[in-house]
Amino acid sequence: MRYPRFVKKGDTIGFPSPSFSPAIEPYKTAFNHSLTKWQEHGHNTLLGSNCYLNEGLGICNLPSKCAAELMDMYTGKEADALISCGGGEMMCEILPYMDFDALAKAEPKWFMGYSDNTNFTFLSATLMDTAAIYGPCAASFGMEPIHPSISDAYNLLCGRKLSFSGYEKWEKEGFDSDEDPLAGINDTEPSVIRIFDPARFDNTDLYCKNEASEANPFLIKDEFGRPIGVKDRYPDADSISMKGRLLGGCMDCLVTFLGTSFDKVKEFNNRYKEDGVIWFLEACDLNVFSIRRAMWQMRNAGWFENCKGFIIGRPMHFDEGMMGLDRIYAVMDIIGDLKVPVLMDADIGHLPPMIPLIVGSMAEVTADTNGYNISMSLK
Repeated sequence: MRYPRFVKKGDTIGFPSPSFSPAIEPYKTAFNHSLTKWQEHGHNTLLGSNCYLNEGLGICNLPSKCAAELMDMYTGKEADALISCGGGEMMCEILPYMDFDALAKAEPKWFMGYSDNTNFTFLSATLMDTAAIYGPCAASFGMEPIHPSISDAYNLLCGRKLSFSGYEKWEKEGFDSDEDPLAGINDTEPSVIRIFDPARFDNTDLYCKNEASEANPFLIKDEFGRPIGVKDRYPDADSISMKGRLLGGCMDCLVTFLGTSFDKVKEFNNRYKEDGVIWFLEACDLNVFSIRRAMWQMRNAGWFENCKGFIIGRPMHFDEGMMGLDRIYAVMDIIGDLKVPVLMDADIGHLPPMIPLIVGSMAEVTADTNGYNISMSLK
């Protein structure tokens, strides 16, 4: 795994727009304010050619032009590190225009972003053997007051901090950013994680049975007699630990790779079979059934064959169950029999704050009833 050098004072931070750009409010004001903050930290800033453009569909420009901008900024000498201007919807369409062989030969530099930027952070690791950072996009660095998670992302980019613990609270409903574009994180909800130890799983196929019985005592039915879940199938553990190479991102994006020429996860698993993989996964638009289907797709594509554990972030549709399925069973019924530890409702993804993660790095994860810690190393 190749690791870029960390950022230092005097370095130039480049801001490409491979998905959306900060062309409209509230992102424009927040992004502009973030540029001032980077300069105050002693860094130069370089705007990509698509910055402030809004000429595409679910993306800021033609996919070919977004790809060209990212290629130029990554392989060029002007920027020392890159932070994506934003997420979006259609970054996958830039991939056919990307030359990953050329990128793999270029001097590595940090790329940071999340959500739609999974299209680069994930492929950087699996196609280029180059680490990237799954972390906040550019406009988040303009918030006032700054949240510790944003400071953590900056400290990670500078190499000052590689170990992170979960934050005390999270944001379920954000501030009205149209009225205050610089609004910080509205962290009102106490963080409560779920941890599962495979030694305590009941892997009997309870969910699909139609009748309650001695072998299936926990079946719950709705008013029409349909099974809607089981109690205590995955009891919370007292503590878990896992060690492996971090890989993952936004499931909305990850499933689009399956079956394409960009799906090289099997090769990644083989290269790093001695390390194993800790999968970190979160979801944006997916409902609980979409999450379950995504987990099923990834598992049946062989992605989890070398898995050492899972870190599952809070999904955007956090408490929106459907037909008796909730976020826990959407995941656990697919991976429960893999016999690996699982940390759920972690600070990763679309419900801030988020811990920045180095995709491709080695990690040690510990969790107990008091919280959790993720420590990364550049091995």
